[in-house]
This record gives sequence, structure tokens and C-alpha cells, in this order.
Amino acid sequence: MKVLIGGYTKHDSKGIYELDFSGENETARLDEAKNIIEVSGPTYFRKDGNLIFAINKPNNNEGGISVFKLNNGQYEEVETYLTPGSSPAYVGINRERHLLYTANYHTGIISVFSYDENGKLTLLDTDTHTAKTLGPRPEQVDGAHPHFFDETPAGNLVCCDLGNDTVEFYRLNDENKLEHLATYKNEAGFGDRHIVFSKDGNYFYVAGELSSKINVVKFNENTWEFEDIATYSTIPVDWDKHNGAAAIRISNDGRFIYVSNRGNDSITVFAVNEDHTLKLLQRISVFGEFPRDFNWDDSEKYVVVANQNTNNATLYLRSSEDGMLTPIQHDIEIPEGTCVVFSN
Repeated sequence: MKVLIGGYTKHDSKGIYELDFSGENETARLDEAKNIIEVSGPTYFRKDGNLIFAINKPNNNEGGISVFKLNNGQYEEVETYLTPGSSPAYVGINRERHLLYTANYHTGIISVFSYDENGKLTLLDTDTHTAKTLGPRPEQVDGAHPHFFDETPAGNLVCCDLGNDTVEFYRLNDENKLEHLATYKNEAGFGDRHIVFSKDGNYFYVAGELSSKINVVKFNENTWEFEDIATYSTIPVDWDKHNGAAAIRISNDGRFIYVSNRGNDSITVFAVNEDHTLKLLQRISVFGEFPRDFNWDDSEKYVVVANQNTNNATLYLRSSEDGMLTPIQHDIEIPEGTCVVFSN
């Protein structure tokens, strides 16, 4: 097993790094990071077999997606799709249907691509978010900011818009065109960033970057009815410094939710109650600063968080019984990390 970490390349980073995983349980360790792909600003990326789809920001005028294919132990760039302006902030994937979804925070554009086994990209459709319901915070007043674009449990598409405080739902029709289906509106200033769904597909949990909150919502993916269930803070009640909630993940059994806090520099762990409300279990240090992303292996036993501002990562053991995290390795050197992917 290996861990891949990419991020910004403003200082020392050259792109995407690979760290070998060794040992098990309390003796598990990540070895020294090796640069395997040189690419500018791979702040988010996805892997499908021998293909890696990475955000690329090669210059100040263009940004987009580059595709790298593993050949004879080395990754080679096989495709690049660039557009004027900033690069996307998020990449989603459907490996069975060979589809990619991108959300561009700065341009407001969400896009759907198809790809073949060699990594060739074909743009299927786009939609541009407009300033319909902008929130009051400084990060929102300049326009729409789609920050996430991926699939729902029923196979529709969902986008979180930080600028508009909304969750937008779409379908990709038989002509491979995006059709807007519904909108869920959060409280003003919530700053919708990322979203996860319950195991039964009847609830979603959306992380608000600007509010440092998680909103629990019951919804029906046939009638598009929404019910606001509850909202929870990801930071302590007495925290008075800046914080931005970032990544959110839910365990495969649907029992635990995890969210990273950039500022409080922690991972907050919630238990999911039978009625889908949440119970705070743990708030644990990331042993660094600005944890934009974290991820786990297929068994969800090991968790790695990347700390962007302190150029390090931390490895935890996760209990499947009580959901708690136990740190087992600190100060893993990795430059400017913002995206973590486990690879077999």
C-alpha cells in the first residue's frame, strides 16, 4: 500500500509525491516521500488504475486538468485540458462510467468529462454558476464559488457553492447534458464546501467552510423535498480565531463523520445517531497547520492528514468500533500537501 499526496507548488513542492506504507497497527509508518509526478499545483487529483487525473495550473493565464499514465514504472503526461483563468478546485470521478467532474471555485464553472482507457479527455458539458444568492462574508461577495461536484447516492450530481450558500443538484441526461434539478439553501454565510451522504441515501451532511459547521439534511431524491434536521459546530464554542472547515468524510458503515479544521488545526469526529443527528466524540490535533484534506485506506483503519502550511502529514489509527483516532506518526515531511489518496 502507498499514499499519494499532492498540493500547491508555490515553494518547494514539485507536484505529486508517493510514500510507501509499512508495518501495521501501532507500528505502521509512512516512509520518505518521493516525487513521482512533476506538475504545477495538483491541489486535487483522482486515480483510476494506472491513470492519475490532476489539477494543473501551468501559468497565470490558464488552468485545467492533466492526465498521467503509468508506463514502465514512470508516470507520463498523456493529456491536458486547459481553459482561460484559474484551475479547478475539485475533481470527482466515476470509474465505471469513465466520467470526471470538476468544480472551478474562481470561474464558477462546473464541468463533466469522459475519458478512455488511455486517458484521453472529452468535455461533455458545463454549467456556469451565477451570483444568485451571495452570502455576506468577504469570501462570498465577489461571486459564485462552486467547490465540489460529484455524484449522489442515486447517481445524480451535486455541487456545493460556497459563494451562494447552496447545494445544487443536477442530472446528466441521455444526451450527456447537465439538467438542473433542485437547490438546497443554507443559512447566509454558511459557505458550503463539501458534502457526504448517509448509507441509506436519505440524508446529507454538508460542511460549511466559512461557518465551521455541519448541516444535517433529510432529503428525497425523487421529489427533491428537503428537511433541515440540525447544525453542529466543528470547533470549540470558545474558539475566537480564524477557522475554515475543509474536508468531510463519512465511514462506509455510516456511523461516523470526520471533518478537518484549518485554523483550529484539528479533526473533529462525530458519531451518527440512529435519527441521523450527530454526537461529538473527539477533536484531535493534526500536529501541524492548515489541514485541507485527509483520507483513509480501503479498510478505513489508517487515516492520513496533510498539513499545507507546515509541510507535514500525520498518520492515525482509526477504531471501527468507536470511531476514535489515535496518532501513531507525526512530522511526516511532505511539501504543501492538500490532497491525500491511498493506493494499492
